[in-house]
Amino acid sequence: MNVPGVEANRENLRQPDTALFNSGSRKEFGAIAQRFQAGEPIAPEINERQIQIRGLFKLSPTFGINGYMVTSDVNFLRMANFRQGGLIDVGVIKLKPGADVQTVLAKMRSRLPNDVKVMTKDDYAKAEVAFWNASTPVGYTFDLGVVIAFIVGAVIVYQILYSDVTDHLPEYATLKAMGFRDRYFLIVVFQESLILAALGFVPGTLIALGIYRITNIATMLPMAMDLGRILFVFVLTAIMSSFSAAMAVRKLQTADPADIF
Repeated sequence: MNVPGVEANRENLRQPDTALFNSGSRKEFGAIAQRFQAGEPIAPEINERQIQIRGLFKLSPTFGINGYMVTSDVNFLRMANFRQGGLIDVGVIKLKPGADVQTVLAKMRSRLPNDVKVMTKDDYAKAEVAFWNASTPVGYTFDLGVVIAFIVGAVIVYQILYSDVTDHLPEYATLKAMGFRDRYFLIVVFQESLILAALGFVPGTLIALGIYRITNIATMLPMAMDLGRILFVFVLTAIMSSFSAAMAVRKLQTADPADIF
């Protein structure tokens, strides 16, 4: 396990009834990490069996897991006596250097039963993300937040553009009387909407990065703002602004220069 603290304390897990505790667990588990670092012996009870905490590692909690412990396979079966020794949830296979991953996957899938899924590490991570996004309330909450933000942003941008068009209606009417077509006004309002989107996107991104950092410190949840997500939000912002511009420019298309003057 590529987790700080696990490899360093591997030898401690060879002893019976020992485990490593996650110092990043939520506060409802108590100050176990602080007490252990202070030299106090920690002997919690799991499934009516007393164990000894022999080390710490750090791993952030998730939306479904509040804390972790690491122990050996033998100690795990002692704690979870309702489990059979032959039952395996996840197995890890390490390939030799130069091995073709796809070829190995195809051979293993052809030889293993249908109830065994063979995936790469990246596929396994994507499957976990897809599960939380599609099968839990967490995913729906974030998706609903995006939809609401899109609608609210479109309304705000529309109000700004509509007010600007109304304030400068005589100027637009003059240009219309001079022969400028509706396509020209549409391009002008679209340019204004994209300028608003760009000016609002920069501070919005900085604020979001700050919120991500605060959330990570407060909850230890892995919050990462990658380039793909930034570009995706920018595209949505541009679409939102363009939609608002198309709605705001309708007043110009229906305006008659003679009535305005």
